[in-house]
Amino acid sequence: MNTLRARSIMASFCKVPISSLPLPPSSHIVTHNLTPDPVTPSTAEFFSDVLPNKPSIQRRARLLSKEAHFSYPDPPAVIEDKAGYIEQWLSEREARHPSSVSGQIQPSLNKYTSKLRDRKRELIGLSETCLRDCLPHLDVGDSFEVLGKPALVPLIEEEVASASSPKAEAIRQELVDVLSGHTVLMAPESSSGPSFAPWSTRYSGHQFGVWAGQLGDGRAISIHVTPHPENAETTYELQLKGAGRTPFSRTADGLAVLRSSIREYLCSEAMHALSIPTTRSLSLVYLPDLPVIRERTETACIFTRVAETFIRIGNFEALSPPSNSFFLGGGQQDADYEALRQLGEWIARRVLKLEGIDWEAGDAWAYGFMHGVMNTDNISVLGLTIDYGPYAFMDVFDSYHICNHSDGEGRYAYKYQPNMIVYACRALLDALSPLIGAEAARGNKAVQPGWASSATSETLVSWRTVGKDLSKTEMEQILEETCSIEYGNLMRKRLGLRRQEKTDQREIVQPLLDMMEAQQLDFHGTFRRLAFFHTGMVKEDNSEKMEAFIKGILSGTPDRDRMDHGKVTGEWLAWLDKYSARIESERHGGEWAGEADFDSARQHAAKSANPRFVLRQWVLEEVIKKVEGDPDSGKRIMAKVMQMACNPFEPWGAEGDDIPSDDLPAEIREERRLCGLGDKRFLGFQCSCSS
Repeated sequence: MNTLRARSIMASFCKVPISSLPLPPSSHIVTHNLTPDPVTPSTAEFFSDVLPNKPSIQRRARLLSKEAHFSYPDPPAVIEDKAGYIEQWLSEREARHPSSVSGQIQPSLNKYTSKLRDRKRELIGLSETCLRDCLPHLDVGDSFEVLGKPALVPLIEEEVASASSPKAEAIRQELVDVLSGHTVLMAPESSSGPSFAPWSTRYSGHQFGVWAGQLGDGRAISIHVTPHPENAETTYELQLKGAGRTPFSRTADGLAVLRSSIREYLCSEAMHALSIPTTRSLSLVYLPDLPVIRERTETACIFTRVAETFIRIGNFEALSPPSNSFFLGGGQQDADYEALRQLGEWIARRVLKLEGIDWEAGDAWAYGFMHGVMNTDNISVLGLTIDYGPYAFMDVFDSYHICNHSDGEGRYAYKYQPNMIVYACRALLDALSPLIGAEAARGNKAVQPGWASSATSETLVSWRTVGKDLSKTEMEQILEETCSIEYGNLMRKRLGLRRQEKTDQREIVQPLLDMMEAQQLDFHGTFRRLAFFHTGMVKEDNSEKMEAFIKGILSGTPDRDRMDHGKVTGEWLAWLDKYSARIESERHGGEWAGEADFDSARQHAAKSANPRFVLRQWVLEEVIKKVEGDPDSGKRIMAKVMQMACNPFEPWGAEGDDIPSDDLPAEIREERRLCGLGDKRFLGFQCSCSS
């Protein structure tokens, strides 16, 4: 969907500033249904006591009480002098002072700022597709005018800046202030609606297969939750990433660098465009004056992401940890089975809405996506792709590729990702097994509050054993069968096939992948070229067209000179002959009934399933370098790359046109370049976890 279409959809909704986004009812707010950290027991006490008198409690790394699901942290003033990290210093900088609101619309939440906060903050990214889908009623003022026209090359004529109204400027500034953590939205006490304060959740997890104990939102703070204007039952959380320390930050600073923020900002929307479930990107706010120490000194950035929930498998593991586990970490509380029941019921009722859940899975694997860190604390209960770190999209096909340079053993290599989902679900089952066993003992009836308070350790062990025995085999069978079926369906879709054939994986898909791997071919480029294949090419009088077609496929390797062209051409001729026969088997079937032109319809379907533009590592590195070097021009380049990522199936760069690149207009020439395999140095590029 193009930019004009997105803006047209958003224009149909009544717009309000971010402080006036409505809250859902209490029944739909996670913090009103789960248990808070006892040291921040309510929004009223958090505001009246914690912020003015003991603010460091929300910054110090500590183990929460075992019954707690979350804590209230205020997005903090960033502290560079840790020796000055004392209560009075912090209290003076907490967002406790009421601030005026934008426009005449009654705010849903009050705005609070600190009189001593004044760090420079620049909006450098705002996602139209996220606004369109999740927050179409959010007024962003003149944000897009300030960001400028997306472009890969400098504009020949500078844009004439249109004069913004004071109201539009104020709305945009309020948006930037809130999404940078400078201003905090709260409702400490309210007679007209629910109380509200930002929160971070507690979770634990297995990292690289080792139990790590309490982890939690170490630099993520949820700052708002609002219902979608067309469906009040669907609510969206707005979460800042990199806004500062929380009780879960451990030894880290709670910040995020520009580099990693750009990577997550672009990839979240790219994944959505590929129909892969994901958290969404809303904005990037750059903090140019704040240095951050990683492998090198970098600059801070705050990324805002949006999702119906950010609850992970690790949230359950925190409340029902594995027994007798040795771990390297900061500690782990004892199990709290009442808190486990509360979280389970909330997720089942408000998040999963089990009657209508879609259990489909497998798309990311079929699109060559590698997450890089599939720890259990990075696996969403909604099946969303979350926490984009050292991820990568496949370039030259290598089924064993490892995209994370910290993954020395290849645990999260491309080939093993489905196994890691099974591992994560086993961890979830282990956490839930006492609850499942107890319900089985009650005749499969839901347990009630206090269900485990008088249970002996022997009873708890028995429930855990029964719970796992009842569910493990069936769960794993469902996971493996569903992944296999959905992966097969998507591979057929990528090949322009609609009928399910049991032999497709063995005779069509796997031989294709084997050729790609042996010949070191571009994964996505090969699929995209196959979208233009038609069965008429296999006829003898079309031998020149077939040779040209195969030559085009083989151009997608970085080492053409090392290839035995006679051998690989023969392999492709044999495979294309089988593929052609498989395509022809659908020509007169019911799968394409109603299509006037089978070949055109099939080609269109295949092109709509195979991206022309892929967010490759070299593209990301180039965008990051441009924004770091000159944010003003870099943000326009990033915006254009975001447009391409959100519309990946479009024929960017005059695809199919034989005009030499040098003869194309500069902008289209750059589009074509960004659709290529890129510099050989970045093939198989491994990224750092440091962000």
